[in-house]
Amino acid sequence: MLRLYTHPACLQHDPGPGHVERPARLQAILRALDHDRFAALDRLEAPPVTREQLLRVHGAAHLSEVLLGAPAGEMLALDQDTVMGPGSTEAALRAAGAVVAAVDAVLGGAALRAFCAVRPPGHHATRERAMGFCLFNNVAVGAAHALAAHGLKRVAIADFDVHHGNGTQDIFEREPRVLFASSHQWPLYPDSGREDERGVGNIVNGTLSPGAGSHEFRELWDGVLLPRLHAFKPQLVLVSAGFDAHCNDPLADIRLGNEDYAWITERLAALADAHAGGRLVSTLEGGYDLAALATSVSAHVGALVE
Repeated sequence: MLRLYTHPACLQHDPGPGHVERPARLQAILRALDHDRFAALDRLEAPPVTREQLLRVHGAAHLSEVLLGAPAGEMLALDQDTVMGPGSTEAALRAAGAVVAAVDAVLGGAALRAFCAVRPPGHHATRERAMGFCLFNNVAVGAAHALAAHGLKRVAIADFDVHHGNGTQDIFEREPRVLFASSHQWPLYPDSGREDERGVGNIVNGTLSPGAGSHEFRELWDGVLLPRLHAFKPQLVLVSAGFDAHCNDPLADIRLGNEDYAWITERLAALADAHAGGRLVSTLEGGYDLAALATSVSAHVGALVE
């Protein structure tokens, strides 16, 4: 069974007119998942994350900044890309809380897999700062919860967003119980993710040149990233599911299609089946062309359901 975690509060995070990380992203996804194909999804509202859960991966000063939030009726720019409005704090709490709840569900046997349709995204948020549209690092909060609350020894995070998950790497680069494997365009924001960045042997970065497409993407995962993930034998697979490597996305220059997202999802599900009893939690990261985002997420969720 596939659980879908989301919350209406995630639609209330509004970075302002013209911002690409807009509420319409989640609206497009939820419309796509209303299709009869997904009628069997177990749909739950995301609970808020707790302070204790956040402090496993974020410093107290960063936590206070996001929790204080924007004044009523005003906007607060944390950097040139990352803007909070009055609804942003609640959205961030629910986005991170969704991943924690999903981890609890799959590790507790209530579900086998889960997809968190939430925003703001998370993988650029470092231990000490919000950046790149991200307030809290949702997938990192979930991974740390799996370690601390469930006693896991090996948690894998697979990130196929077109931008490097610098925040996730920052949080876990000295934590051998977490393996972080990422494919991303290079060069591109946030100018991290070189292949010689290896942490304590638990960081595996794979770069794609501008203009790369399906062949290069699949070759990178099949030849480099997936073998490392299988060798790690994770007890839980977490996925930072960004869909901005789609050929129609405005923020990058990789040429993937919906079938590539189905393909990588099938590979990651097989990884979970082989080592983690099938347990997999995926959470939304990027993807900024609304039509491409809707069809890509449909391909991703469809592969998780099958």
